[in-house]
Amino acid sequence: TMHKAFLAVVLGVAFVGSSFAQNLELPKLPYEYNALEPAIDEATMKVHHLGHHMAYLNTLNAALTTLRQNETTKHLAKMGIDKLLQHLSEVPAELKGPVRNGGGGFVNHVLFWNSMRPGGAILAESSTLGARIIQDFGSFQEFKDHFSAQALRLFGAGWAWLITHPADGFRLEVVTTPNQDTPAMEEGKVPLLGLDVWEHAYYLKYMNKRVDYVAAWWSVVDWEAVDARYRVAKGEPVAGAKAEL
Repeated sequence: TMHKAFLAVVLGVAFVGSSFAQNLELPKLPYEYNALEPAIDEATMKVHHLGHHMAYLNTLNAALTTLRQNETTKHLAKMGIDKLLQHLSEVPAELKGPVRNGGGGFVNHVLFWNSMRPGGAILAESSTLGARIIQDFGSFQEFKDHFSAQALRLFGAGWAWLITHPADGFRLEVVTTPNQDTPAMEEGKVPLLGLDVWEHAYYLKYMNKRVDYVAAWWSVVDWEAVDARYRVAKGEPVAGAKAEL
């Protein structure tokens, strides 16, 4: 389906439509651990990917194993992670937290890694996303200011997002979520770009100066990838889309 095709492009991996018959694996980064310096340092990238991202994955895999072992819940493990996160109300109480936090943490970080690249990429005003940002926010700078303000205003741990609403003419919106929640938990909200503002994402280099981390992060955003996600969400052809789509 177009939804699965979109998610495969967003996440850059092919596990989305799987039945979870096997444990999910930690995807490799699309660049070296030091490739995003000076914006994000090598030490942070290593502990973030191999430590925190792996921990979310392990939590998710354990929960999926438990779901598979019970006749009354094994259908949930066959949904695919995107759909499962939209059906948390059906998950047993003792597994709801692990699925929500582990599953959300897993998919959020895959999107995060695949939204960055060494040196970043410029978003052309003539691109599909660039034109819509100007339409919805006034200018690219006004969008950046609004996004940064939301990321800095978020209390505690969480994420800042650029999302689109397909049912509302693919309108763009900046939102935040607490902890490892993803906007995609709600049908009709499609994440295009996410910024991790948990302290583990920046504390080794920036200490408590989240403002400096957010400012530096813009320099490594891969706007070509974000624009591609928006075009896929709209059903437009995207060159270089995954072969399995």
